[in-house]
Amino acid sequence: MTNGPDPAGSSAKGRSSRMGAVARQLWRRDDRSDWLWALGLGLAALLLYGMNLGGLPLRDWDEGIVAQVARELSQVPIGSEGWWFPTLHDRPYFNKPPLIHWLIALLFRTVGESEWTARLPGAVLGAISVPLLFAVGRLAGSRQPVAVWSALAYLTWLPVVRHGRLAMLDGAIVAFGLVAWIGALKLRRDLRWAWVLGLGLGAIALLKGLVALLLGAIILGCLLWDTPRLARSPWLWLGLLLGLAPAAAWYMAQWVHYGPAFFEANLFNQSLRRVWDAVSNRAGPPWFYLQELLETGWPWLVALPLGVRLVWRDRDWIWGKMLLVWLLGYGLPISVMETKLPWYAMPLYPALALAIGSAIATHWEEPPAPFGRGWSIVFGLLGVGGAIGAVYFGWFAPLRDPLLALALFALGLTGGVVAGLSQQGDRQALPVAAWGLFVGLLLFFASHSWLWELNEQYPVRPVAGLLRSTLPPHSKVYTADAAQRPSLDFYCHCEVVPVPKADRDRHWADRTTPWLIRISQKRQAPFVSAIVIGQAGDRLLVRPEQP
Repeated sequence: MTNGPDPAGSSAKGRSSRMGAVARQLWRRDDRSDWLWALGLGLAALLLYGMNLGGLPLRDWDEGIVAQVARELSQVPIGSEGWWFPTLHDRPYFNKPPLIHWLIALLFRTVGESEWTARLPGAVLGAISVPLLFAVGRLAGSRQPVAVWSALAYLTWLPVVRHGRLAMLDGAIVAFGLVAWIGALKLRRDLRWAWVLGLGLGAIALLKGLVALLLGAIILGCLLWDTPRLARSPWLWLGLLLGLAPAAAWYMAQWVHYGPAFFEANLFNQSLRRVWDAVSNRAGPPWFYLQELLETGWPWLVALPLGVRLVWRDRDWIWGKMLLVWLLGYGLPISVMETKLPWYAMPLYPALALAIGSAIATHWEEPPAPFGRGWSIVFGLLGVGGAIGAVYFGWFAPLRDPLLALALFALGLTGGVVAGLSQQGDRQALPVAAWGLFVGLLLFFASHSWLWELNEQYPVRPVAGLLRSTLPPHSKVYTADAAQRPSLDFYCHCEVVPVPKADRDRHWADRTTPWLIRISQKRQAPFVSAIVIGQAGDRLLVRPEQP
């Protein structure tokens, strides 16, 4: 006796097949929209990060040093000994590994030296971090609106964009950190992605060595918490070794070439020492970064409390585990370090943006939007502050900046409109806020005010022009100023060395090295009898009178 067909079974199989087809179709459609979102976010980020990139001089300290090291690398053959062992003023440079310096040096060789070419590699990597953040959100299991709003909040966050545009290392560290997170999230289902995790950490090791260890411990801690079985997989560790191999080879070459001196300078003096010692007098209390966030994190910071609650609620899922380990594992160590610098917190901003994005998506997906009074207050204050700033910088400031005034007007208008829409519970407040902040930041970076630290010192370009026109390249110049200006060194093609007041007489007796002094110092010893070579602004280039 043969078994006949089972109509019920066939029907069930048919429904299952149709449901699977629908699911695959929806997945493909969702996947396509993810790529479109990533592309759009990337293009918007490139526009914002590239706006007026070369319009202002390089900043002290990091920009000037990075550009000078890159210049010296650009003057040696690629792959030569000088390429692997960077120098600063022809002396071994142990401060940081040279990945970003290599990228800038390649541009210096092919395009030429300028502020634009010095900042472009960091700015491109900073811009790429926006779609990378979107990808991390999606891979961690968040809904598309959460990933979109996280990326938009990150894109329109002033400290993130401003530091990411500079010729510094921190924007690149964030980008490669996100690459490492993508590798970690993908390898949970496909161990071949372990080398991407290793590659991201290896790139960070070629930017700031010990930061790679900290971020690697955070990522692996989250990964093994969520999927403990991975610890027993040899493919995970083999992939990590493959990705880390280039960085390991570079560090091994430094050991062979310099011996223990390199690791003492690079890993101890420039990294570990900052944990217990305030390098360059950059100390701060444990709440330094919280204070920085409260000063510069608005207006999206209004969504952070709800975002933190949502992260804690989802702590049993990879999304919540990732953000908890990320925020605590990185935030606590940099808070207890003695040396405090604002850009040390850059790797925290993607995690904060993901938490904020989950809160914003809640307002977006649950109409009428439960904004609460905080949204109206914060954006209302933004509106008032923007209006006052626009009037001041447009009409009353000593150095008026029309574009800055226009940027503040755009922010003020955005704040007022969003405050009104929030009061009404209208979820259109969210796209208005994102668009208004984006336009305001575009105008701000088009102005001459986005790098306000330049106003704290005298302009370097005129002084550098004086030195370059009167002295041969690679000259040494003494200065009576208290601090060195690495940007001045870069622009004048020489080294300007500060001399403490107690040592001036001894250095002045040298009589072969010119000095850069203020006009008022010409009446002070030992410069009274100095011969003036030239003047730029309130600075004089002088030399001792020959016997």
